[in-house]
Order: sequence, then C-alpha cells, then structure tokens
Amino acid sequence: MIKWTIAALILAYVAASILYVHFRGRVRHKPVRQLSDHSSFMAPINLVMYLFSKLPDRPFHDEKDFPELAVIKENWEIIRDEAEALENHIKGSDKKDDAGFNSFFRRGWKRFYLQWYGEHHPSAAELCPQTTALLASIPSVKAAMFAELPAGSQLVRHRDPYAGAYRYHLGLRTPNSDDCYINVDGEARGWRDGEVLMFDETYIHYAHNDTDMDRLILFCDIERPLTNRFARGFNQWFSRTVMAASASPNDEQDNVGGINRLFSKVYVVREKGKALKQSNWLLYQISKWVLLSLPLVLFLLFFWLI
Repeated sequence: MIKWTIAALILAYVAASILYVHFRGRVRHKPVRQLSDHSSFMAPINLVMYLFSKLPDRPFHDEKDFPELAVIKENWEIIRDEAEALENHIKGSDKKDDAGFNSFFRRGWKRFYLQWYGEHHPSAAELCPQTTALLASIPSVKAAMFAELPAGSQLVRHRDPYAGAYRYHLGLRTPNSDDCYINVDGEARGWRDGEVLMFDETYIHYAHNDTDMDRLILFCDIERPLTNRFARGFNQWFSRTVMAASASPNDEQDNVGGINRLFSKVYVVREKGKALKQSNWLLYQISKWVLLSLPLVLFLLFFWLI
C-alpha cells in the first residue's frame, strides 16, 4: 500500500508540474501538443527552478538585475568585430550533432559556439580570444554563441527545454528595426545594435526577421538566480552533467557531447517516423503515443515489481 501511495504522489507531482507549465504563460500550446512537447517531460525539473527563482516569473527581465553582465555590453563593439571577422565560421550543422538547435538549421539559422555549460571550444579561443576570455571571466555565463538569423527567415513557436538559465541577447549587427524581432509570451521586442534583450526562454517564443538584412547577436545562457542552496546546487549539477552533454562542435577540434552522439543515431529512427507519418498517419499516431506512454508503463511496472 505504501509503495502505491508513493507512486501516486510522484504521478500527482508530475501532472501538477505539467499543468503549471501549460498554464504559466498567456500563450499556450494546444493540449495534445503540450502532452508530447519536451516541456512536459522537463516540467518536474523546471518546476523546482520556477518555485525557487529570486526574480519574478515573467517573460522579459531587466539587464540591471544582472550587474555582472554590464561589462559585456560595454565591450559590444569588440565582440561585434570578432564576430564579423569569423562570419564564415558561423553556420549550421548537417551532421546531426546539435540536438538542441537541429530544427533551426533548415530555416537558415546559424551559430558559432563560444562555450557550453563547462565545455570550452578550442575553435572559439583561437578565432575570438577577446570575447571568450571576457565571457569566461563571468561565472553566471553558462553558455554563449554568436547567432545569425538571415534576412526573411523565422523561427517557429517553441519553448527551450531547461529553466536553469535566462536568455541574454546582445545586438551586434542588426536591422535596428521592429520588423526584426522576438516575441515572448505574446510580447514582441526588436533587436538593436549594442542593446540587450533578456528573457525567459521557457515561455513560448518565436522570432522573425522580416527585413533584407541578416541579424547577428551574442546569445548567452545566464544562470537563473535561485533562493536557496539546494536549488542552486541542483541547477549546477544538472548543468554540468546533462546540459554539458549536449555540447556541439564548431569544427573537428571541438568535443561532441554524449547527447549529441546519441542524437545522430536516434535521428535515423526519427526520419523513419516522418516517412511513416506521410504514408500512414494513423499508424504513426498509434506508434507515437505508445512510445510516449512507455515511461509511464515502465514507472508502474517498477512499483509493481518492488
């Protein structure tokens, strides 16, 4: 009896965390989409981040709440010059070695990693030493890259998976127009040269560049300030184990994290799933929901056997 009470409490927590994530913002996925979205699988972990955040739970944040980041903005022209000097290296990947951003590449989005949750990129230290040294001197910067959104392109509505950080965008070379913007939970803001946008990327957001000029920014993950040592310790552990395993290379001299090594193999199954969706939609839906239900089945089986 006790074991089933424990199982029920765990399932109740998971269900409550998914509902919290779904109803948290003004903009929401449709219920069926929410159930299969990665934000539902991450909800039990992310709820800890939300409950113990020092800052109010809102889509956009003020850069003044992060005074240690002021030095980045003060040096934005140096950062811009290094980014423009290596622009041929800012690119997508066709090797299926970037699980976190793989879907962005087919829309023209490009990136060049500077650091990633403890994984440092030798290519970045070689090609943009001033920027990498500056970012490495700020402990709250957990990840950084140069990111380019080409003219006329867009990124569709999505949530990023992990709530352990806030997203920092510094405009380097932008159209300086509201026609090049990011919309977070229904609120749109345009990028400007030398200006900062900070937002919570676990709200639903999307981006458009409806101009004839490419947008180039510095993109960083900034550690979320938390209220207690337990939450901070958990966030740091998750970052250096799970998030670090999603490291993606700029070139052959950079490491590929374990998640991305696995992703390249899993993607073969994903492509077969896409082909099945085109040829037999009903069988695809049945297969999809059977796979999505598997963790619950294994969870209940575990409590049955112990």
